[in-house]
Amino acid sequence: MSDPVKTPGSTRALPNLIFASRWLQLPLYIGLIAAQAIYVFHFWVELVHLIEAAFGNQNALAALVKSIGYKDGFEVTALNETIIMLVVLALIDVVMISNLLIMVIVGGYETFVSRMHLENHPDQPEWLSHVNASVLKVKLATAIIGISSIHLLKTFINAANYDQKVLMWQTIIHVVFLLSAMAIAATDRIMHPVAETPDH
Repeated sequence: MSDPVKTPGSTRALPNLIFASRWLQLPLYIGLIAAQAIYVFHFWVELVHLIEAAFGNQNALAALVKSIGYKDGFEVTALNETIIMLVVLALIDVVMISNLLIMVIVGGYETFVSRMHLENHPDQPEWLSHVNASVLKVKLATAIIGISSIHLLKTFINAANYDQKVLMWQTIIHVVFLLSAMAIAATDRIMHPVAETPDH
């Protein structure tokens, strides 16, 4: 039996270069890590303002009221339940966006750049063991729905400060996100049907 024809090195250079180009995504993921750090800083700034406002700091209270866009018929001189709820929802929003960033950074790097070899690591995320581009899309769509839900809840709690068209369009956009996620999940299920387990 004759040996297989060897491909000349010069003809393999282009495919190798194309394959190596995946490392161009590395600065993008590093940039997302920097964005994650900014979100952490923003989270702690808002949390410190909330704690200071709880102890009567008027400057911290004013900063909170401005950041959440809260308005009332009279001057706000102390924390109330609505302000606390809006600030807490804003903090949850930051956490959910941070979770989304982690999924994009870790899942994207593992899927499109290079393996991380975390199989025996005790802190390996459960979803990372079977992640691929399709699974990542579904998880990202689900995370975006969660973020949209928090934004919509914040808007409805503070509905008096929003125009009716804003409320309507935010609700429509949220429904579109929901339908899009359902379509992505259905498409993934059609393309990758789950094998039925035999009855015992």
